[in-house]
Amino acid sequence: MALLQGKTAVITGGSTGIGLAIAKRFVEEGAYVFINGRSRAELDAAVKEIGENVTGVQGDGRKEGDRDRLYAAVADTGRRLDVVFANAAVIDIARIGEVTQEHLQKALPLLNDGGSIILNSKNTDAKGSDGIGVYAAIKAAMRSFDGTRASELRDRKIRVNVISPGATETPGIDPLAGMLSAGPNAAEEFENDQRSTVPLARCATAEEVVNAALFLASDLSSFTTGADIPVDGGINQVTP
Repeated sequence: MALLQGKTAVITGGSTGIGLAIAKRFVEEGAYVFINGRSRAELDAAVKEIGENVTGVQGDGRKEGDRDRLYAAVADTGRRLDVVFANAAVIDIARIGEVTQEHLQKALPLLNDGGSIILNSKNTDAKGSDGIGVYAAIKAAMRSFDGTRASELRDRKIRVNVISPGATETPGIDPLAGMLSAGPNAAEEFENDQRSTVPLARCATAEEVVNAALFLASDLSSFTTGADIPVDGGINQVTP
C-alpha cells in the first residue's frame, strides 16, 4: 500500500530542487499536494511534471497575503492537511530563509490531529562557514523552534521534525558553488571539497533527502517527534 494514501500535503518551495522531488514522490505514494513558489513559469512547469493530484499556488512565503492565499487554496477544496513540508529557503549573505513561524501558524488550523510538520534545515547550522553566517543562524534557530513546536503540539499528536541535508545534487547547487568559490572552476572545486570533507565523499542525491522526508511524513515515523535527521554524509557526525 502507498505510504501516503489519502493524505494531503503542502510543500513550500515545491517548484524546484528538493521541494519538487519531494512533491513528486509524495504523489507517487498516494498524496495530494499543494506546492508554491515565486516563479509562475517554474511553478507551471512543476505542476506539469508532477502530472496529477497537484495544485500550484504562486506566492512569496515572506508576504502574509501570499501565505493566506496558499492556505485559502487548500481550504477552498474542502481538504484538510496531514503534512506540511516547510522547505523554501535562500542562501545569500544578505537574505535569510523564507519559511517563518507565520507559515506554520497559517497551516495549523487546517492540520489534522496526528499530522506531520517537517522543517528543512541545513547542515550549515552546526559549523561556521564563510559568508553565510546569517543563513546558518536562522537554520539553527529553526532546530530550536522544532523542539518547542513538538512540545506545544503533542496534545494534538502532531509530530514536528527537522531534516538537515548537506549539499545536494539539485539545480541550486551551482549558485552555492559559485558563492563559496570565486575561481573559474567553482563547480569542480566545490565537488572536490565535498569529497575531501564529507565522510561519504560526495553530495547527496535529491532522492536520498526525499526518503527522509517520506519517512517523517508517513506513519513509519509515528513515534518520532522533535528529531533532527541529518542527510549530510556524516559531515557533522563523523570526525574527519
